[in-house]
Amino acid sequence: MKQNLSDQIIQLDYSEEMRTSFRDYAMSVIVSRAIPDVRDGLKPVQRRILYSMTELGLDPTKPHRKSARIVGDTMGKYHPHGDSSIYDALVHMSKDYALMIPLVDGHGNFGSIDGDGAAAMRYTEARLSPGAMALLEHLEKGLIDFMPNFDGTEKEPVVLPAMIPNLLINGTTGIAVGMATNIPPHNPDEVIDGVIAYMDNPEISTRELMNYIPAPDFPTGGTIINVDEMEQIYETGEGKIRIRAKTEIENGDNGRKNIVITEIPYTVAGNKSKLVESLSGLIREKVFDEIHDVRDESSKEGIRIVIEVKRDRDIENLLNGLYKKTLLEDTYTVNLLAIKDQQPVIFNLKGLIREFVDFQVEIYTKEYNFLLDKAQKRLEVVDGLIKATDVIDLIIEILRGSSSVKQAKSCLMDGDTTDIKFKSEASRKEAASLRFTEKQADAILSMQLSKLIGLEILKLHEEKESLLNSIQEYEKVLGSTKELYKVIKKRLLEYKKLFHSHRRTMLINAQSKDYVEEFKVEDIYVLIDRFGYVKSLDSTSYSRVLDETLKEYNYIIQMKNTDRLCCFTAEGNMFQVKAESIPRCKMKDRGALIHTLCKLDKEDVILYTSFEQLFESQLLFVTRNGYIKQVSGAEFETNRSQVNATKLEEDDKVAGITLLSAGDILSGNMKVVILTDNNLMLAFPLSEVPELKKASRGVKAIKLDKNDKVCHGTAVGPDTESITYNNKEYNIKKIRLRKRADKGQKIKQQ
Repeated sequence: MKQNLSDQIIQLDYSEEMRTSFRDYAMSVIVSRAIPDVRDGLKPVQRRILYSMTELGLDPTKPHRKSARIVGDTMGKYHPHGDSSIYDALVHMSKDYALMIPLVDGHGNFGSIDGDGAAAMRYTEARLSPGAMALLEHLEKGLIDFMPNFDGTEKEPVVLPAMIPNLLINGTTGIAVGMATNIPPHNPDEVIDGVIAYMDNPEISTRELMNYIPAPDFPTGGTIINVDEMEQIYETGEGKIRIRAKTEIENGDNGRKNIVITEIPYTVAGNKSKLVESLSGLIREKVFDEIHDVRDESSKEGIRIVIEVKRDRDIENLLNGLYKKTLLEDTYTVNLLAIKDQQPVIFNLKGLIREFVDFQVEIYTKEYNFLLDKAQKRLEVVDGLIKATDVIDLIIEILRGSSSVKQAKSCLMDGDTTDIKFKSEASRKEAASLRFTEKQADAILSMQLSKLIGLEILKLHEEKESLLNSIQEYEKVLGSTKELYKVIKKRLLEYKKLFHSHRRTMLINAQSKDYVEEFKVEDIYVLIDRFGYVKSLDSTSYSRVLDETLKEYNYIIQMKNTDRLCCFTAEGNMFQVKAESIPRCKMKDRGALIHTLCKLDKEDVILYTSFEQLFESQLLFVTRNGYIKQVSGAEFETNRSQVNATKLEEDDKVAGITLLSAGDILSGNMKVVILTDNNLMLAFPLSEVPELKKASRGVKAIKLDKNDKVCHGTAVGPDTESITYNNKEYNIKKIRLRKRADKGQKIKQQ
């Protein structure tokens, strides 16, 4: 019978399916990948690696084993998500600059703080560290639950029986779907003291806890500079910590001072080379003129990055700038997020400590129940052996008269004497009264004859006494939270001694200060070619340039590096460019287009000058419509990048601008020469030109025909024989002086 296809179609609501699938995926990433368990402070991949290494017997006393073997076992049994993620986690757990207590003892190239990657897993070896053993201790005592692995063929621990507060000590970082965790590492001594303080007073406040745990302690050291904000961060579980590199000032060569970086922020651990490169880039990009050189002199003894500072510079000011513009000061974002009961929860400091203490109470209770049960079972056996030694002759008679072990065991446990041969009826009656337990009977049947020696019997009585004392101690601990806390504290103090560490990160309160940019005033030369490309050279570089090379540049302007380059255009505008904005180049470099440094657009520049020279000069303006005036350079003092330099009629443009020094004007011998499109030239004394404001139009300089315009105007000395305009030379020696506003004289160009 043909099956109806409609019966095989499953109809789903697309939006609901997407919502459900994404939610499941998100929770899987959160719980099973990225966020650590609040109890042992481990992500699943880390827990599985450590458990696999335990199964391989890689405790700290055993030889290292190939990392590839560890990764293979972990992936094949517990974590089928790719070998690279497993190996990355293994490498991370071995880094002493990332963790306060490394969990893996690596052998080989496991990378460096510089940013070097680890060698391939086939080349490196690893074993568990003492820190890992503190998380794995008593795993065999049944203190934690196990669950099936991904394919149900193995069992893996749900959580490790961590005896130290690993989550706070080593911290963690993880990014999940829609959330992230960022828990900073802390000093082991301080954390353990804080845990003990909480156990002494569960009502302790965050501020009181900070007497023991004042702030995170990073493996790379450095300085936390916003300690006052730590209480708010620890209270809410969120906030930002500002970390600064630790520096020293040393005397260098040639009278220089050196800034020596001895500790870097935790946020750049594993990227020290990039930090050094970025500092070197400050020299290339001339961000800080004070820096002479940067060297990395780090070694196995520690970090040492040397910044050579030029002579007579303000080092404190430079440090302020480095903190502002480099990773020598960085921000660590705190987010105390962890998994509790399969749900992500943001904890505060006290909450993390409370969860650890509750977990310790749970596992120590299980441990002491385990020890109590073991002691009671052993006491049962010892009692049986002691009782057996008292009636050993009867037991031997039972064993000799029995035809099987089962028959003898039945007699010892239940007094069943059926078919057992005894020497006397009295022995049979005595045997019928025996009531050993099964464990005792098994122990009697397997007892060696050497145990009947008087010394061995004495040892049994001593063992019984010891077991009774132990059972009394175990029951005392289990019957009182106070006694249980004593045991936990004692163990924690032992771990504190084992993992003792002095605080590495300094704690201060410091405000970031602004960097005041320092300029060493020096002469520079601004070179502009015919295409409008501009660049600057220092005096030393300029002195080495050949004269033949300098002929390629239309304008060469000497100025200070604190000055401004002023550009006057035919459209009557003045544009300003700060000298510091002009690219400092080598002679072979082209430079930058002047149009990109200011808003020139398509305006034609007819004069370049430095503001310092402009301020001390008079400007002679001549326009196409024949207007002329003198303007004091002081009128152009402004901070604006663009201003109107002169007033023009609608159809007018500037035909020429000449800079006049005070000496030129006072000499009284200067003359103005004006050239028109129709080759008319007029010359008259400069003294006839009035000094006006820049906002004025000027006065008439020459009488023009309707179809004629001024093409060039300038001022020259009395001995000047010719002028050059538009690559053409005009002889002015025979041009006699006339009055301003006269008609020009016809001339011939040479």
